Amino acid sequence: MQKKRSITIKDVAAEAGVSFQTVSRVINDGPNVTPAMRERVMTAVTRLGYVPSLAARRLGGSRSYLVLAFNDRRPTLEGWQSRRGNDWVDQMLYGGMLKCAEHGYRMLFELVDSHSDEWEAQVQAAISALHPDGVILTPPHSDDTRITELLHRNGLTFARLGSHREGEGFAVYMDDEAAARTATEYLLDLGHSRIAYVEGHPEYAISGDRLRGFRGAIEGRGLAVRPEYLQPGDFTYEAGTRAMAALAALDTPPTAVLASSDEVALGVLHAAAPLGLSVPRDLSVVSFDDTPTMRMSVPSLTAIRQPIAAMTARAAELLIEAKARNLEGTGLHLLPFDFVVRDSTAPPR
Repeated sequence: MQKKRSITIKDVAAEAGVSFQTVSRVINDGPNVTPAMRERVMTAVTRLGYVPSLAARRLGGSRSYLVLAFNDRRPTLEGWQSRRGNDWVDQMLYGGMLKCAEHGYRMLFELVDSHSDEWEAQVQAAISALHPDGVILTPPHSDDTRITELLHRNGLTFARLGSHREGEGFAVYMDDEAAARTATEYLLDLGHSRIAYVEGHPEYAISGDRLRGFRGAIEGRGLAVRPEYLQPGDFTYEAGTRAMAALAALDTPPTAVLASSDEVALGVLHAAAPLGLSVPRDLSVVSFDDTPTMRMSVPSLTAIRQPIAAMTARAAELLIEAKARNLEGTGLHLLPFDFVVRDSTAPPR
């Protein structure tokens, strides 16, 4: 059977009796197109069932119709290689890809290792090959001035997820300090006074924000933050299991734990039972992020819901608008968080 030939922009031009450059201007909402000409071309597009390719759309102007997202290479690959996956990445792609599609854009995803000597070559190779209309940076890249300066030198507009730092780019974030304070105050209101915190990765600016929120809530009730209740972490499951083992071994263990991420919370939860601790009877656990896995854990985890998909969607929207209207790519864009109470928290015994 002979393969059906794809309809091209030249077919549309022939059908409408115009040049293919005119067709390109119409499908790209370009200038110098009369309403009658637009209707004539779009009638041909509909009749032929033409779907514009990225190559065809690029003919009409300076837009590539691509948004490029850079994510941290090491933790992303570790999640995939361990077969645990990465719910944060899933939510980021979900929000960004759908929003891009609404505007006729495509979102591509690249991994960058900022610890590698090749980080600059990795970033430059990607943007040189793809010529994106905008770039989305996720933590910790969103606060890495080396990367933002490289993008600026290349004349690219970019958005920084999870960053509220002033400077170049759209900062799209939630108030992590307020979120940690809200979660800690909830535990305090339940009657807990021995509350531990498993910290995030020290290279992420949001880790410091969350720690300040935790401290502020504890000290705001006239209590002292006990150093042994602050456990180092890096957002991983293993950090949660290590922290739980260390906390359970204390002479006065905590009755509640605030975890800096969902994976950390799962590590705490899974390590508790072998140590003879029942959640929430003996230990309350609160998580950060609230990716879909949290509601399926046993017990389901109380969590701060970070608007990951909404932040990425907003970032994509800002980049597309900036490119279309030739706007300056700066400004702070704060999105709200939610606090979801489930079965992993209860008053202390």
